[in-house]
Amino acid sequence: MNQKFVYQFQEGSKEMKELLGGKGANLAEMARLGIPVPPGFTISTKVCQYYYEHNRTYPESLMGEIKEHLAQMEKDAGKAFGNPHNPLLVSVRSGAAVSMPGMMDTILNLGFNDDVFEYQLKNGNNPTFICDSYRRFLQMFGNVVYGIPHHLFEKVLSKVKEQKNVTLDNELDQDGLLQVIEGYKKIYIDEKGKGFPQDPLVQLMDAVNAVVGSWNNDRANIYRRLNRIEGLLGTAVNIQAMVFGNKNMQSGTGVCFTRDPSTGDKGLYGEFLLNAQGEDVVAGIRTPKHIRELDAILPHCYQELLRILETLEGHYRDMQDIEFTIEDAKLYLLQTRNGKRTGAASVKIAVDLVNEGVLSKEEAIMRVEPNSLNQLLHPRFDPSHQEKAVVIAKGLPASPGAAFGKVVFTADEAQNVANGGEKVILVREETSPEDIQGMDSAQGILTARGGMTSHAAVVARGMGKCCVSGAHGISVNEEEKYFKTQLGEIIHEGDIISLDGTKGEVYKGELPTLPPNLSGEFGFFMEWADQIRRLDIRTNADTPKDAQQAVQFGAQGIGLCRTEHMFFEGERIQAVREMILADDVQGREKALAKILPMQREDFIGIFQAMQGRPVTVRLLDPPLHEFLPHDPDDIQELATEMGVSLAVLKEKIDSLKEFNPMLGHRGCRLGITYPEITKMQTRAIVEAACKLAQEKQEVHPEIMVPLVGTDKEFISQKEVIDETAAIVMKEQGITIDYLVGTMIEIPRAALIAADIAKHAAFFSFGTNDLTQMTFGYSRDDAGKFLGAYIDQKILSVDPFQSIDQKGVGRLVSWASKEGKEANPTLKLGICGEHGGDPESIVFCDSLGLQYVSCSPFRVPVARLAAAQASIINRKA
Repeated sequence: MNQKFVYQFQEGSKEMKELLGGKGANLAEMARLGIPVPPGFTISTKVCQYYYEHNRTYPESLMGEIKEHLAQMEKDAGKAFGNPHNPLLVSVRSGAAVSMPGMMDTILNLGFNDDVFEYQLKNGNNPTFICDSYRRFLQMFGNVVYGIPHHLFEKVLSKVKEQKNVTLDNELDQDGLLQVIEGYKKIYIDEKGKGFPQDPLVQLMDAVNAVVGSWNNDRANIYRRLNRIEGLLGTAVNIQAMVFGNKNMQSGTGVCFTRDPSTGDKGLYGEFLLNAQGEDVVAGIRTPKHIRELDAILPHCYQELLRILETLEGHYRDMQDIEFTIEDAKLYLLQTRNGKRTGAASVKIAVDLVNEGVLSKEEAIMRVEPNSLNQLLHPRFDPSHQEKAVVIAKGLPASPGAAFGKVVFTADEAQNVANGGEKVILVREETSPEDIQGMDSAQGILTARGGMTSHAAVVARGMGKCCVSGAHGISVNEEEKYFKTQLGEIIHEGDIISLDGTKGEVYKGELPTLPPNLSGEFGFFMEWADQIRRLDIRTNADTPKDAQQAVQFGAQGIGLCRTEHMFFEGERIQAVREMILADDVQGREKALAKILPMQREDFIGIFQAMQGRPVTVRLLDPPLHEFLPHDPDDIQELATEMGVSLAVLKEKIDSLKEFNPMLGHRGCRLGITYPEITKMQTRAIVEAACKLAQEKQEVHPEIMVPLVGTDKEFISQKEVIDETAAIVMKEQGITIDYLVGTMIEIPRAALIAADIAKHAAFFSFGTNDLTQMTFGYSRDDAGKFLGAYIDQKILSVDPFQSIDQKGVGRLVSWASKEGKEANPTLKLGICGEHGGDPESIVFCDSLGLQYVSCSPFRVPVARLAAAQASIINRKA
């Protein structure tokens, strides 16, 4: 029996997303619910999979299935495909299992040809509508299917509008539209050497080919990479009878949400345009009306829409994003999906749905993407400065937040400037899906055209980027790289502006910011996450300020305090250099004695900030040459400051040079060859703890030995630590509890974990170095080729961002198991960058680690990811 590749809407359901894609599955579900959906069918994702697995060819049975389902659609619609007297026109849309708004291709009004056009123009009662529909199809088909540049069509359209002295497309009369159509047909001849295809079935298969081909276009690949979307079969293709919002003033099109996607507030939110087709709303070509205004124009359609929205949100138990069309005052639904939303809206909607009795707390926790919490954790403009700031433009508050940066006018320039370490604001007349990389690089987006559901708004909200759209007071000149405000002020590329995406305001210059306010729904939501999660969440912090910030975000301790960062400040670097230049132990100890009180004060501040929570301090890790200058002028200056000859200093610097410093004289190797360094750092840690303990303050220091590769290295350093700690506690007349453990960051250490665990109180997996050494990739240089590896699917994700579970993860799993068997009381944690990555946290939870540690601003993300990990692993 032949495999089935095509499904009528009535054959599907919302559970069939993997096969029918999100759009197709939801169209099928709406049809089953009795919601007015134009008839149609879905070519399954298995066709896309087959296409790429079989050298871009299709299954033999596909054409027969398409014709069979097309015949059924003709019957349901009461029209005939290609029949000039009663033509069935269709839309051809993509639809993957995971929503990828604007990233793949769509074609509307397919089935038009000269015969259909001429008959309908002559015999129909709405010639302007017929002309407008045909010119739209010619433009869209030429651009999407034949790859004819969009601007060529726009040039023809703009020229005719100028001749007719009109501003908007829908203001053109029949004569003007006929001129546009002839101009468009000429583009086909000029660009492709052949006319527009007249056979509707050829058009259909060409369109299917284009949609399937768009699965691997640049913007779709970039979107999947940015959002870590993996494992999909491909895109489905939805073929649906057209309904026409551009037919007359009793027709229209719109997009709406059942709740506000920016704030999460309950209530209808959206926009519509009369006498328009769907792309007019999302493309931002015309600025739409608020959805509530529909009540005054077509009240029965508005009331029906309200009833359908209530039904759909209740059915899907989530905020819905809906596309609709009205033709001759009759409402049709073209799409529903769980709406993209900001981090703040995600949290509020999840909490509200629990309070409304729709979701359980666990279901609510699983509804919020952990990385979206980043949007809630960053600053907002200081109101005292914002009140005095001059507003140079106002638009729509399309995506909330505060952002400032240098103005740029192209996606490429945004990426280039951002890669150079500068903040940028991408300013466009309107964005398109091709701008995805530039939008990702920018701090914020400003557009002159478009509404709250335009491409810029939807994508910015999904990315958590600040966006002001539809700022009609500005005139953007992308070619000459400036925009003009309503008052005539010119803002050039490179000038700094600030955007308030919550208010929809634009300011000249950089406005000061304030920390975020994390209360209300966010507080309740994070309490639920804490009740559910098993893993503790610690932070990587080297200063009291970082530690305090992490505690405010919910950190339960410090998993990594890097002491070398403390050595670069002020007078300390001088003392460190004295130690490096010393010729003997006495000289080094003399220099280290100067550093000791500074280190002790550092630890006092950090212990106090953590208020009795455990603090893991890593002993000095980097090679000593990092503390010395390498520029000739800087070397000369240091020689003068240190009172040594230039020759002596150069000789010392040369002696410390290494061919591969990352694998050289660093970590525990420094402590073994210069035990006085380990002694000084241990003394500083224990003296700080003793002082606070004497003041009745709770302290829990954990001393971590870095870069251990043998058990004897660890034993050697632990002996120095324990001896020094005993001396200090005797001097201070007080005993404190402390732990000594190690960082597992060398593959050999993972393999002999049982031997090391017999002597260690804890393992902390340093997955940055462990990844580097397992793969043999320099993390400082891997960026040169990792992009190509991911594009070519050699790797699915950057292993420095998300832990490689098959290789590095296997070492972590082995070391955890072996370590626990050798020492049942061994504490296990992770302190690399992976400690803040949601996918890596799920893996850590599955191994039974006790904590993950991440940067302060990743702590809420990790708290939520740990709760989700607990739910996922419990069900596994």
